[in-house]
Amino acid sequence: MMSAMTVAITSLGDIDKWARSNGLQIVLLIVGSILLTRFVGWFGAKLTARIDAQDESGDALVRSEAAKHRHSLTQVVTWTAIVLIYSITGVVVLERFGVPLAGLIAPATVAGVALGFGAQRVVQDILAGFFIITERQYGFGDLIRISNLGATTGVTGTVEDVTLRITRMRTVNGEVVIIPNGQINQVTNLSRDWARAVIDVPLPATADINRVNALLQAVGEDVYSDESLRPLMLDAPTVMGVESLDVGGFSIRMVSRTLPGKQFIVGRELRTRIATALRKEGITLPADVETTGVASSS
Repeated sequence: MMSAMTVAITSLGDIDKWARSNGLQIVLLIVGSILLTRFVGWFGAKLTARIDAQDESGDALVRSEAAKHRHSLTQVVTWTAIVLIYSITGVVVLERFGVPLAGLIAPATVAGVALGFGAQRVVQDILAGFFIITERQYGFGDLIRISNLGATTGVTGTVEDVTLRITRMRTVNGEVVIIPNGQINQVTNLSRDWARAVIDVPLPATADINRVNALLQAVGEDVYSDESLRPLMLDAPTVMGVESLDVGGFSIRMVSRTLPGKQFIVGRELRTRIATALRKEGITLPADVETTGVASSS
């Protein structure tokens, strides 16, 4: 009876001693890691907010390339730091529990190989995300179109988040599209440096080309002088001339360089004013006026 009580007291003493040493350290480590990750998250949010506040444009579609890159890089660094903190804390806590870490090397190696085979797609996503961010292919606030190789159609939207694994974008209809980085084959950046609004005006074969060219040039000058549209344009719209010919008529192309992401607004306004001006002159359009936004680099 006395020996049993002695063993119990000894066990309680050992538990109390462990709780005062390793147990207390484990609690402090867990609490510290939670506080540290919250601080990292708070600091990352403050930094991204400061980047957005310092951006002169104030528009997500026309942020400077440096600001977009810093925004994406801050999000990735914050996420990586949080993962490292939790990983290091987990290893140290296991060591405080007396788990022999050296004995876990062989099982961890086998588990890592098995996980590598089973998570090839995840590794592919992370590597693709790393190159997307380091090469500045696109960033937060960019207007992009993701499609298959060689295709001109796909999913178009504004980038809301870029991590090492996924890209989240919002379409013009408000839908959120999440795409693993490893599944992205072709990206068209519609908001890099500058963009171009391209208007192809279809006309009947009987239309006077010189008269139409003068009319389109006047419309371009009128749009460029508009105080609400002038800040969106880098230069006055230019009439390029006859773009195509067919049996029933021809088309004249008009282009205008704009701020990145603003080619659609300028293109719609040009299309409206061109249609109105042609109608006043008695010229009937054989088809809808088409607006195309083409992104380019300076």
